[in-house]
Amino acid sequence: MTGKRVVFTGGTGKAGRHVLPHLKSKGYDLLNVDLKPFDHPGISTLIADLTHSGQAFNALTTHFGFDRFEAGRPPAAPDAVVHFAAIPRVLIEPDNETFRVNTVSTYNVIEAAAKLGVRKIVIASSETTYGVCFAEGDRDFKSFPLEEDYDTDPMDSYGLSKVVNEKTARAFAMRYGIDVYALRIANVIEPHEYDMFPGFLANLPSRKRNAWGYIDARDLGEIVHLAIQKDGLGFQVFNAVNDTVTANIPTREVLRTCCPNVPITRELGDYEAPLSNRKAREVLGFREAHNWRKYVKAG
Repeated sequence: MTGKRVVFTGGTGKAGRHVLPHLKSKGYDLLNVDLKPFDHPGISTLIADLTHSGQAFNALTTHFGFDRFEAGRPPAAPDAVVHFAAIPRVLIEPDNETFRVNTVSTYNVIEAAAKLGVRKIVIASSETTYGVCFAEGDRDFKSFPLEEDYDTDPMDSYGLSKVVNEKTARAFAMRYGIDVYALRIANVIEPHEYDMFPGFLANLPSRKRNAWGYIDARDLGEIVHLAIQKDGLGFQVFNAVNDTVTANIPTREVLRTCCPNVPITRELGDYEAPLSNRKAREVLGFREAHNWRKYVKAG
């Protein structure tokens, strides 16, 4: 049990509503900051618009609940900040608004946390930074596996906002000598969504834009936990993805069939996800608990 105080932004969203309970189970003291409430025992929600720098600053300097007034002193800055709040994809709001909200809110949260003395910040980046997810037309990746040193090159407003956010994170990590970890989150799968997998398996090209990867929302919670616990790495990027390709055939066969002209730069495990989590496994110690084959008849 950690006892660390953590402000988590965007906990009411698709990923956050699974990550927050996982963190709660690990003993974190949590405050959710969002535009909408989240109903979970022991986790309060502060309604805030993080594109306003004053609201971001205040969100990191507020009590986590009414019981905290009994301490007789104003709240201190949290031990860590996890920033997931964002417009979650393209085609929800206009492109320029998606870019503005995602980049400005991330800047505001990281700046407030750094200037308040927070030493650990974890932000949600995205698989879309690899440039294919929301590309115009059928675009190939440059190489496989997709690892964190890949030359990210999205053409869409959402993926671009995430690339900018990674640069923002790096700048503050260098300036303040703190840890800021960016998680390139794969296609998030909630427990009830495994019923989609038979369709994925029957249509391999349908998963190309996601590089045949996914992240179980509960396993994402574990990656966030491990990132909070792992200190001293400065700025880092981690792919947040499960181990296994979403296919019934070996990974090399998938790539040979769907991406025959894309080079493979290292040996791949038989069913290793092309969007690789090797760094998260080796550096953070991530071990998945929710392989899709536990929930789906492979056929």
